[in-house]
Parts: sequence; structure tokens; C-alpha cells
Amino acid sequence: MRHFDTLNELIDHVGTEVAISDWLVIDQSRIDRFADATGDHAWIHVDPDRAAGGPFGVPVAHGFLTLSLIPLFAASAMHIADVVTGVNYGLNRVRFASPVPVNSRLRARFTLTSFDMLPETPTQRGAQAVWAITIETDGAGKPACLAEFISRYGCDPART
Repeated sequence: MRHFDTLNELIDHVGTEVAISDWLVIDQSRIDRFADATGDHAWIHVDPDRAAGGPFGVPVAHGFLTLSLIPLFAASAMHIADVVTGVNYGLNRVRFASPVPVNSRLRARFTLTSFDMLPETPTQRGAQAVWAITIETDGAGKPACLAEFISRYGCDPART
């Protein structure tokens, strides 16, 4: 895990790979729970018997499941000590470049592409960061997902 004492330290890392998450196994239980949460019970995800005869030979994770793991990956990849709030501000671009077969191991690489301070208020100081995120599948030749992810962070000025 990469540690930063202050949010401002990120400024020096624009254009570089900042952190890499831990590996995470995508098992059938996680896929099934995501299907229940979203209502997407397509056989290619949740029916191992039918998926065995499908294009990938096994069930595959939903693309949106892979994308939804970004906060979990970020939490295992980096910690910024003075940040008290962090929000997903959106995505500029997402591509699902290859399927994620059940029981695959995924991890994410975080490259900081931009970092801008937000207007300061008496109670909060913050910044917006844009991250190029590559979610890779262990042993695969292509990434599972490529995303340009926008985060906003807030810091308590009294703590820094």
C-alpha cells in the first residue's frame, strides 16, 4: 500500500503510476451477489452449466461488477492521511477490454493523470484527481477494464 501524509503530495505524481492494489479473487458467490443487487441474471454470469457451453466456457463477471470494484482496489492500493472525505465524481471513459472468468484474480493500477485543488472554504480544503485505472486479470494478455475515473477529496484544514 502506498501512503501519503497529505493530499498535496499527489501533485508531484501527476503522469505517473501511483499505486497497485492487492489481488482479489472474483468467485461465483460475488458474481451472484452482484446479479442480485443489479437484477442482471444473464446466464453467462450466473448459470455455470449453461456458461460451460458458452463463448468463454465458464461464467464471467459482469463488466459493471469489475468497474464497481474500483473503490475496493483504491482502498488496498493507497491511503492519504489527511483526507476525511472522498467521493466518486464520475467517469470520463470506460472500456471492458476482456472478459473476467469466474475465479480469476484481479488487481488495479492507478496512474494519476491530473490533480487540481478546489476552492477552499473555512471548513474544507479539497482537490479533484483524475485517475487512469487499469484493472488486470492475472495471467491474461489484455486488461479486463480501462477507466478514467474522477475522484474528489476533502480535507479538514484544521488537521493539516
